Amino acid sequence: MGPDIEWLDGGITAVPGILAGGVTAGIKPSGKKDLALIYSSTPARVAAVFTSNQVKGAPVLVSREHVRGGQAQAIVASSGCANVCTGERGIKDAREMTKQVGELLRIPPAHVLIAATGVIGVPLPMDKIRAALPKLAKSLSPQGGRSAAEAIMTTDTRPKEAALRLDVGGRPVTIGGIAKGVAMLEPHLATMFCFVATDAVVTRTALDAALRRGVDRSFNRVTVDSDQSTSDTVAVLANGLAENTSLEAGARGLRQFANGLESVMTKLARMLVADGEGTTKIVAVTVRGAASRRDALLAARSVANSPLVKTAINGADPNWGRIMMALGKSAARVEQDKVSIAFGDERMVERGMLKDDIQLERVRKIMGQAEYDITIDLGIGRGEDRVWTSDLSEEYVRLNSKYTT
Repeated sequence: MGPDIEWLDGGITAVPGILAGGVTAGIKPSGKKDLALIYSSTPARVAAVFTSNQVKGAPVLVSREHVRGGQAQAIVASSGCANVCTGERGIKDAREMTKQVGELLRIPPAHVLIAATGVIGVPLPMDKIRAALPKLAKSLSPQGGRSAAEAIMTTDTRPKEAALRLDVGGRPVTIGGIAKGVAMLEPHLATMFCFVATDAVVTRTALDAALRRGVDRSFNRVTVDSDQSTSDTVAVLANGLAENTSLEAGARGLRQFANGLESVMTKLARMLVADGEGTTKIVAVTVRGAASRRDALLAARSVANSPLVKTAINGADPNWGRIMMALGKSAARVEQDKVSIAFGDERMVERGMLKDDIQLERVRKIMGQAEYDITIDLGIGRGEDRVWTSDLSEEYVRLNSKYTT
């Protein structure tokens, strides 16, 4: 991250021309906010990526279709019910919501994206939603980003927001976003939403490329439990109010913009892992010395997703054998007598064996921290990559054994 980035308070509504709001429609039995709306007062270019799970929610199918047009002005999101595996009715309900929001905002339904999160296999309570949408449209405000961030939460314990300002070709450009999702969190994407807005002028192809690169380096590098949701949506609206010279492929400021987008998404992605269900630790698993970057990622992901490694992290147990096991079962090339492993700056394993003069107390102390790194060197090549993971606690099991009841 360059020195030219200035982090701002707030999230998506830190961006000029972006309004947001969140209300209670009664989808969640708890009576908490469950309907969110983001609106750009001027038409915006749009790019989005969705879950690669073969089971996809109705909102994902409808949004994917709308994104193809390249323009959007609003995103409506509900939480408490995912509208997945609900058949024709689910598609009909999703279309109706985009139509109603379009009418309320006086924009075409095709310029409205839709997202839903929560329990799978239950239809949306459309009567409640129909009644709440006018109230939601009225709640829109330039300070409404926090309300929208709250309204998309399911088991999140806190809202996720980030915003920054940076210089792009001599003009200040703002990028802000909100996100949710703390379990069923594994690439590609997670049970997660991330909605980002920017006032940059950027072509559709450049926006799409910047989004995909940013997602790959942020949300596709985190895991809470290796499960992949059916509703994941990351969308970015660019309304052009910054009046910078249009950013197209190869343009001078495009790299700065893409880095800014990635910075916002990485900050949000780390917030998701830190708030993972039952999480007490966030650990960056870095693998270097791999035969290729792909191998490094395969190895890092195998370690980051191992329930045995994650439970050891939870108990601050320096059980390095579990890491060796997870490396060995990955599809990456591993030669056990070349592997070294460090916890923080304390190297524990050299040439695939426990280091002679290792001070276990120091390793335990590092593992007791809320955030630390595990660095693995495979000693084969120059490939390197990193995945952020959380620990696996009794609380995670408790939450997920009672999710629908």
